[in-house]
Amino acid sequence: MTTDNLSTVLLEIEGVAHKTDRGGIDALVDRLLDAPHVFVTGEGRSGLMGKAFAMRLMHLGLSVYAIGETITPAVREGDLVVAISGSGKTGGTVRAAQSARSAGAGVHAVTTDPHSPLGEAADGALVLPAATKYRRADEAPTIQPLSSLFDQMSHIVLDVVCLEVARRRDVDNDLAGTRHSNTE
Repeated sequence: MTTDNLSTVLLEIEGVAHKTDRGGIDALVDRLLDAPHVFVTGEGRSGLMGKAFAMRLMHLGLSVYAIGETITPAVREGDLVVAISGSGKTGGTVRAAQSARSAGAGVHAVTTDPHSPLGEAADGALVLPAATKYRRADEAPTIQPLSSLFDQMSHIVLDVVCLEVARRRDVDNDLAGTRHSNTE
C-alpha cells in the first residue's frame, strides 16, 4: 500500500485554512499599512518564514526590517513588530516583543496560542490553529514532525496578507518587480 503524503499534507493545510479567522488577516493588513516601519522577528523556521514575509513587504514598498540583522535600526514609537512563534514561548521572540512594546511600538503576534507569553506581550494576534512541536490537545492533527504545519500556514497566510497589501496599495507584479533584487 502506498501512502500519499502529499495529499495528506495538503488536506492538513486546508483544514487549518478553513479554521483561520479572515478578520485576523485583515487586522494585520490594517496595522501594516498604518505603521511607518515594520519589523519582523522569529527564531528557527518561524524566523525563516518571517524573513520571506519581510522580503515580500519590501517588494510591496513598505519600510521593513528583520530583527537581528546588522542593518536593522531601532524600533520606535508607532512602529509595528510582527512576531512569529507557533508555541508563543520562544524566548528571543518574546523578549523582542516585550522590548518593542517598551519602546512604544505595536506588536502583532502570529501564533497558535494567543494566551502564550508572546500573545500576552502583543497587542494583536493572528492565530493560526495549526500544530506545533508541543502537540497540545487542542492542536490540529498532523503527520508532519515538529512545527511543519505551523510553518506552512505562516508562509501561506502571510503571503495572503501580502496579496491584500498589494491590492490596497495598487502594487502589481511589474511594480513589485522594480523592487526585486537586481544583483542576483
